[in-house]
Amino acid sequence: MDNTKLKKFQRLIRLINFYPPYLFSGIRVVDYAPDFSMFRTRLKLTWFNRNLLCTAFGGSLYSMCDPFFMFILIIHLGDEYIVWDKYASIDFLKPGKGTVYAEFKLSKEEIAEVKRVIDAQGKYTFEFTCEVRDETGNLIASLKKGVYVRKKDYRKS
Repeated sequence: MDNTKLKKFQRLIRLINFYPPYLFSGIRVVDYAPDFSMFRTRLKLTWFNRNLLCTAFGGSLYSMCDPFFMFILIIHLGDEYIVWDKYASIDFLKPGKGTVYAEFKLSKEEIAEVKRVIDAQGKYTFEFTCEVRDETGNLIASLKKGVYVRKKDYRKS
């Protein structure tokens, strides 16, 4: 990945914290790996993101998990590939009563496997999982994310 693209993405990640749906929902990117293979997000419970039961609104819990696997793949696969979020499901296990965190990570081996599959098949939808946990490590929600990837020059036979 070239340096110009890295700098552009660093700027985007810094600005994402000011993206209105994140800013007003109390969602922040609090950490990321220098090579963008990992992101960590935080959702602080505020009156903006509280539901009628005074726990975290489910939509905010999902939003904090939305684009990050897609971001990792866009950065690491490069311009020859199209990457889109295709589907998601979230299982709410406990109410989010305070600050919660989610981490999204793909190893070099997982990214290489995505590239290998796409180079062989042309397109595929990959499923990744993440967990939302509170400050003490309790599991609040479990998310499955389907990410569609294809080569730009892929044509149906």
